[in-house]
Amino acid sequence: MENRKVLRLFGNWLRAALSLGLLGSAVASGTAASAQTLVLRGGSVYASPDAAPLPDAVVVVSGGAISAVGSASDVQIPPDARVIDCAGKTVVAGFWNSHVHFTEAVWKSAANGPAAPLTAHMQEMLTRWGFTTVWDLGSDPDDSLPLRRRVNAGDIAGPNIMLAGNMYPKGGHPIYVPREVQVPEVATPDEAAKQAREFLAMGHDGIKLFTGSFMGDKPVVNMDTTVAKAAVDIAHAQGKPVFAHPQNKAGVETVIAAGVDILTHTVPSQPDGYTSEQLVRFKSQGIALTPTLSLFTTIVLDPAVTARVVAATVNQLRQFAENGGVVLFGTDVGFTRIYDTTLEYELMHRALSERQVLASLTTNPAQYFKAAKKGRMERGFDGDLVVLDGDPMADVRNLAKVAYTIRAGQIIYQKP
Repeated sequence: MENRKVLRLFGNWLRAALSLGLLGSAVASGTAASAQTLVLRGGSVYASPDAAPLPDAVVVVSGGAISAVGSASDVQIPPDARVIDCAGKTVVAGFWNSHVHFTEAVWKSAANGPAAPLTAHMQEMLTRWGFTTVWDLGSDPDDSLPLRRRVNAGDIAGPNIMLAGNMYPKGGHPIYVPREVQVPEVATPDEAAKQAREFLAMGHDGIKLFTGSFMGDKPVVNMDTTVAKAAVDIAHAQGKPVFAHPQNKAGVETVIAAGVDILTHTVPSQPDGYTSEQLVRFKSQGIALTPTLSLFTTIVLDPAVTARVVAATVNQLRQFAENGGVVLFGTDVGFTRIYDTTLEYELMHRALSERQVLASLTTNPAQYFKAAKKGRMERGFDGDLVVLDGDPMADVRNLAKVAYTIRAGQIIYQKP
């Protein structure tokens, strides 16, 4: 569910992207090289979601990476380090939000605007909730590409930003996107392939397809499978993932038939849940799911209807997880204004354990997106960390109680 801005000429975007030297999956080398040695002392550490907590632990981050993690009696603290007292707190790996949008008005100044208000909004939206890596699944590249450059340069405090370019079926301009906002519609496999190549040449890290577009009181417009597969083939040839907004059962079927990697939403229009055939294909094809459950609390006004929609989507998450599928955390924030992640955790916890929710934020996305040095707290891994005020295994809502967010050893959010 997107609100993309008017697409400009791709030649201009390509020249701008190349001139900016954008690398979405890496922290700028200058930022990592200049990182101060940071020590988190005295907290309880979960090295991974399935690990037992290590009490009174010490974590050392130097050069942007974890150089030591262990008990206080075993880890020597460098004399020149900045030490943060984490007594009574819990330390976990940095969080991923695998569905965000940089489409709010504030990001229109991303290229040249003052850094302070951009950092402030980044905190309100993402970093105060522990996010050190995010997937933007639809925004204006004139905003998001410069924003990523400035974040990686250390000018704006923010997460590692991955970008996916969007495309829609012909005639599938969603009702919630203003009519004056043009969206890239593709009618043929050749058009989809061309669009995918252009997005990836701009510096995007993946592709997002609207295999189903919501049209209000008119029927959903679905993307033809051959069109979707053409885009998937281009992305996969370059080792890039493909996301899909399915909207309805037909959209889910296109995801399966076209070989899409990630469902970006559960589907309220399948109130009886995924079919057994769909679940088999999800598992065999390694399709992941980002459920975005809190989104569905915003789409209807009738509390009874909302309750039924949420129950249906929670059930789909339960089915998917019990089937062995990879669950990714995502909120559609930027489209929604629910910055606080507490509700999403509460809803996910209706279907998942506390450890499974933590995995959706850490190890699952790191493994799924092949970020080999993220998702765990081990020596040599990226210094992406979150310090929580409470133990998330005692109460899943503690995942939203963030004291510090640290990216590559740099504090990008500190609780006032």
